[in-house]
Amino acid sequence: MTDTGTRRRLGALVGVGLSGAVLPGVTLGAEAVDVALSIVIAGVVISLITQLIYIGPSAPVPPLPLLAFAAAGFVQDSLIWWLLSWLGGEIAPFQVEGFGTILLAGLITRASILSLSLLGAKRVADDPVAD
Repeated sequence: MTDTGTRRRLGALVGVGLSGAVLPGVTLGAEAVDVALSIVIAGVVISLITQLIYIGPSAPVPPLPLLAFAAAGFVQDSLIWWLLSWLGGEIAPFQVEGFGTILLAGLITRASILSLSLLGAKRVADDPVAD
């Protein structure tokens, strides 16, 4: 497991927690145990799908292609939130109300994944050519 993969998984958990805390259309549960269970299950689902279908550069890229990767990741995360809203009552005490909430939750999740992925990223300098 790479350090970047760990930061992406942590970003997914943070994104789910922030979405549940900030967005009024996301209901994680009535009790603390239900909220924790909902965050963990949704975080695992988002982490698993984003690991299986990885959308992102494998090397540093200019800003324009990076925006394209971010937009594709936003669409992916929004579709995952849509799936979670559909399966919510089946797997955990979890509900997502409305398409706008799904889009905002996808945006928050992608922003947290990107920010935590870039937070500890180290720039690798080119190795000097040995003479």
